[in-house]
Amino acid sequence: MRCDVVIIGAGAAGLSLAERLSAAPAGHGLSVRLIDAPAGPLRPRDRTWCFWEQGEGRYDDAVTASWNRMRVRGPRGHLVDASTGALRYKMIRSPDFEDVIGRRLAKYDALVRMEGTVESIEAGPDGPRVLVRTADGRYENCSARWVFDSRPLGSLPRARTTLLQHFRGWFVRTDQAVFDPHSVELMDFRTPQPENGLAFTYVLPTSARTALVEYTQFSASVLPADRYDSALRAYLHDVLAVRDFRVDAREEGVIPMTDARFARQSGQGVFRIGAASGATRPSTGYTFAAIQRQTAAICDALLKGRTPVPPAPHSRRSMAMDAVVLHGLARGRIDGAAFFTQLFSRVPAPRLLRFLDGDTTLYEDLSIGLNSPVLSLLRSAAELPALPLQPHPAP
Repeated sequence: MRCDVVIIGAGAAGLSLAERLSAAPAGHGLSVRLIDAPAGPLRPRDRTWCFWEQGEGRYDDAVTASWNRMRVRGPRGHLVDASTGALRYKMIRSPDFEDVIGRRLAKYDALVRMEGTVESIEAGPDGPRVLVRTADGRYENCSARWVFDSRPLGSLPRARTTLLQHFRGWFVRTDQAVFDPHSVELMDFRTPQPENGLAFTYVLPTSARTALVEYTQFSASVLPADRYDSALRAYLHDVLAVRDFRVDAREEGVIPMTDARFARQSGQGVFRIGAASGATRPSTGYTFAAIQRQTAAICDALLKGRTPVPPAPHSRRSMAMDAVVLHGLARGRIDGAAFFTQLFSRVPAPRLLRFLDGDTTLYEDLSIGLNSPVLSLLRSAAELPALPLQPHPAP
């Protein structure tokens, strides 16, 4: 089989790229094959993506809920309650995203979707060739001009600092009206803190009685499974004073937060996209917005006949600042709870969100830096060049 574009993986990155190509003006002539992982361990579990944007968005019909206020609470209960201004903080659940994109792709005649396991990607005389083992055990060869691979990496690139953002969330339903459906609880630090790193609870309310309540740590290693459940139960009982609740669903995950540099090309005509190309912001774990910027640029290059090398998801300045923060958190030099609480207390939320998207000027970045623990950050920055690059297994 021969086509112009092969997309491997139907997660956020693969589906976003396929959808953008399907929505391109008619007549561009690009044929696309999208390869889904079969049901089983290679297919990601249901998950939730959050991001922020101004006004109506491309995927609003998949949005579960959105908010224009956010809260950060310090360890002793200090509350920062801020408006996001023209930005809205949006939540999408992966099954809803897959359903919406699936309906859009069904209208695109030049796209063929198949389930299978990619066994290899090899160079061929007419471009890369993808060998796929289908669910019924057959093998198919797909030759293409361009291949975009969104599969998770088997190991992370070497880095000076790598932390893990590991979490478990409960979709809870309470008898009492305990949640504010107009505000997201971005970071509630009223939970015990690890020695190095930080821990917080993240609350995404979908009504006064329903919410995703998620316990999250930034640290070097994951916890035993029962520790997450204990932390969630303690938060609901002791902090929110909720006695009666039901858990409708659960989600969990591990996101690497690393200052590594990810390769965006793995062969002639073969490119990595999404988290596999470094789309995850090292200091926060947010990925969805960077995927949208990346896939939009790839689509534009394909339609204009240019070599579609994926752009770097984050600027060099953003990556350098994140490396300093990660090192400070990993060494215990930065008190994570105090650091983030102070930032949200002193910097307007819209500017801070633009900063996290890499959309601020150098002057704005410097002003944000001055509202951080400057001496600790400078010491971390001075140490970084001498640190060796270390391998780290993929979580």
